[in-house]
Amino acid sequence: MPAQVEFDTVTQLIRRLWKRYRGRERTVLRHKPDDEWIDISWEELEARVQSLAGALHEQGVRPGDRVALLSENRPEWAITDLATQLLGGVNVSVYTSLPPAKVGYILRDSGAEVCVVSVPVQRKKIEAILDECPALETVIVMDEMPDDPPAALMHWDDVLEQGAAYWSQHEDDLNALAADVEPEDPSALIYTSGTTGEPKGVILTHRNFCSNVKAAFQCVPFGEDDHHLSFLPLSHAFERTAGYTAILAAGATISYAESVEAVSRNLQEVQPTVMISVPRMFEKVYTRVTKQAEEGGALKQKVFEWAVRAGEKHAAAEQAGGAGPWLKAQKALAHRLVFSTLHEKLGGNLKFAVSGGAALPKDIGTFFQAAGVTIIEGYGLTETAPVMTVNPMDAPRYGTVGHVLPGVSVAIQSLEDESILGTVSGSDYPTSTTTAEGEILVKGPNVMKGYWQRPEETRAAFDPKGWYHTGDVGQFADGYLQITDRIKHMIVSRGGKNIYPGPLEEAFKTKGWIDQIVVLGEDRPFLTALVVPDFESLRMWARDRGVDEGRYSDAELIEHEEVQGLFDRAFTEFNREAAAHEKVRNFRLLAEPFTVEDGTLTPTLKLRRSVIAERYADRIDAMYEEFGQ
Repeated sequence: MPAQVEFDTVTQLIRRLWKRYRGRERTVLRHKPDDEWIDISWEELEARVQSLAGALHEQGVRPGDRVALLSENRPEWAITDLATQLLGGVNVSVYTSLPPAKVGYILRDSGAEVCVVSVPVQRKKIEAILDECPALETVIVMDEMPDDPPAALMHWDDVLEQGAAYWSQHEDDLNALAADVEPEDPSALIYTSGTTGEPKGVILTHRNFCSNVKAAFQCVPFGEDDHHLSFLPLSHAFERTAGYTAILAAGATISYAESVEAVSRNLQEVQPTVMISVPRMFEKVYTRVTKQAEEGGALKQKVFEWAVRAGEKHAAAEQAGGAGPWLKAQKALAHRLVFSTLHEKLGGNLKFAVSGGAALPKDIGTFFQAAGVTIIEGYGLTETAPVMTVNPMDAPRYGTVGHVLPGVSVAIQSLEDESILGTVSGSDYPTSTTTAEGEILVKGPNVMKGYWQRPEETRAAFDPKGWYHTGDVGQFADGYLQITDRIKHMIVSRGGKNIYPGPLEEAFKTKGWIDQIVVLGEDRPFLTALVVPDFESLRMWARDRGVDEGRYSDAELIEHEEVQGLFDRAFTEFNREAAAHEKVRNFRLLAEPFTVEDGTLTPTLKLRRSVIAERYADRIDAMYEEFGQ
């Protein structure tokens, strides 16, 4: 489905959308600052963006200057970004989960002279590092100001009032700046999560974002009547492109979730038509639904299993050309008896969902499709703005990340001799391409301009023929791209075997009582694992087996003989089917989860494997010592 207007820059997009919707009193953004949802029309958005653009220009922001943004998802985030784009500036959006030291690093590295910040807990981070950021001259605070604010701090309302007057006085000059923005101009610096070392600023241009959105519209059916509940961080390229720029380009509506914790409630209130999320949320919904079926007794469990089988048969028949009356009737009954509750939890109005940011386990995707919720899984990196491939809506193949996006080319390079094993262009949606496994390379208008002030690392990321090396390993099967793992995550065992932990970890994701798992074994004789249980499910399992779980803390419960036996059986079952070098021969249960706050997860919830290995070195060593290793 095409965008509502033609555009080659984000600046061009928003100005043409304003013109299209001016006078139609159509809602573009919604938020819930207190107890009621508040609508913001396209006209209101235009006025606020122009006011802030005026204020930023008055503060000295010029084309190419960086404006930092430390905020949760809310209308002010969009207003700040669009005001920055109007001036030809560069958005430097910072994850709210980062500690002050990391925030300070990004502000210094980017050279941002202005920072827009949201709530007091984020404002205090800026106050803590203000003296360490000599380039930072202005801090615009959305919410509460401190009692005795530093001279650099200004309140959002005051800034918009001054900026409105400045815009009216300099409207022609500021509109000329907007008109001068070119596709190759930088639009954003998005700092990578940094699973190792300091994060790098990825320079993404207007062409990167705009080409990616326009290509996605050829594959994903976003429309003017759609409604999206935004809760993934806008600091991440996935939400920024799919849940923000693409939704705006479709002329659709964005509602901002109150918080991640409030998403379940907000889904009921907003009733979105599309959902853009990461696999973790779908995994949690799956666990909750299957757990409820188990709690309902043998009959309810049998009905649930029948409904899943009926849904899978219906989905397979639809992809093969169309389901007959009998399968349609079974699907309708399965929906009424089982899946209607799932749809209600997701708001009751969902047309489809989009998953990205990490691998979606095959069983999870298959289950949701059986339940009547098609999840379109895509793949990409911050450096590719971010989408490279996407599963087709009418023929998703779970366990893969779909077809290459139109205008993009993907190659598979041998890990042994660096020869190209196969190249696929997204222009013709191949259906028969198959390759051996190798590193995934990419070319296209969505690929970054480079890393901010890191010319050597930029050169290292591209080969002489212009291919960007993703560091991911995969292969094509019938035109669908399969991701194996990250090259840098590859475990080389003491026996010289190359093992990718990702697929092994995914095999455990559908176990309702496993929350997090990391597989280890670098330069070791065999694999081991650290496991964080889902304690809600685990306690329910323990109660059903006569364990008085209420007597135990989490740390005590994981040492219980019954619990240890449960996990021991799970690994034994896995090892029965695994190749010899992929068997996980020992494990340890952890009472505390891996979190962003303790540094074991990145802001995008990816495992920091090296940090985990160092932090739990004693327990890891103990697993090997039990086997005399």
